[in-house]
Amino acid sequence: MRLDKYLKVSRLIKRRTVANEACDAQRVSVNGKPARASYEVKTGDVIELAMGVHPIKVEVLSINEYAKKEEAGLMYKVLP
Repeated sequence: MRLDKYLKVSRLIKRRTVANEACDAQRVSVNGKPARASYEVKTGDVIELAMGVHPIKVEVLSINEYAKKEEAGLMYKVLP
């Protein structure tokens, strides 16, 4: 699954276009490297979002094409 779509489905970012713009601005990195929106997300990847005051670091646990609001939080694990 594309990185921008994963960020939207997992509800880390509200809209796919915003996720795409964040990737273009190099505010999203995967496994320590700046990632493009077209990056193919795999289970075990560590995604860092540098949006806002507090950066967020998550580990990908599962990849689903669709997720309900209750299931979206189960797609990743927040890392310290």
